[in-house]
Amino acid sequence: MDASTRVAVAYATAAGSTVEVAEAIAAELTGHGCRTTCRPAGPDLDPRAFDALVVGSAVHDMAWLAPALEFLGRAAGTGLPVWCFSVGGLADPYGSRRMRFMTGSELRRIQQGFPPAFAPRDHRMFAGVVDLSRAPLWGRVFYRLTGTAPGDHRDWPAVRQWARSVAAALPHARPTPSPPATPPADAHP
Repeated sequence: MDASTRVAVAYATAAGSTVEVAEAIAAELTGHGCRTTCRPAGPDLDPRAFDALVVGSAVHDMAWLAPALEFLGRAAGTGLPVWCFSVGGLADPYGSRRMRFMTGSELRRIQQGFPPAFAPRDHRMFAGVVDLSRAPLWGRVFYRLTGTAPGDHRDWPAVRQWARSVAAALPHARPTPSPPATPPADAHP
């Protein structure tokens, strides 16, 4: 990877835990030599200004938040490599066989909201912070059935490991054109 690889980590958050996941991913990419920008997904963030994109969102009702989907729609048309991450409510999304099945089902449902024919290089689910005081009744029932207790379930080693896998797969940066060579002032034709 070229040290000038420009990567945007764009995110949409509801309560702030997705911001911290995005920042951890950006820090890992920066540590691997990327020029990383970590910002909320929004109309002022131009995906074409980067060599690769990492886009993530909090998950509500098995869907990404609108700002992340809008950004992903703009990113999908660039031809840039895109990695996606979701921050959801399952405490251990890849732990048991049942959790892996539920996670896979949720990721497929989330991706139904992605632009048509768009396929990210990878899409990973990370556990988030579960606050049952703000969850509707059906949400509290869901968490109880899955064995998810309130609290911060983010798995920082898993986040960093995934970010390292993204860094390892990043393409070289687009070459910047060199200025035309000018002859020295004392050169004679």
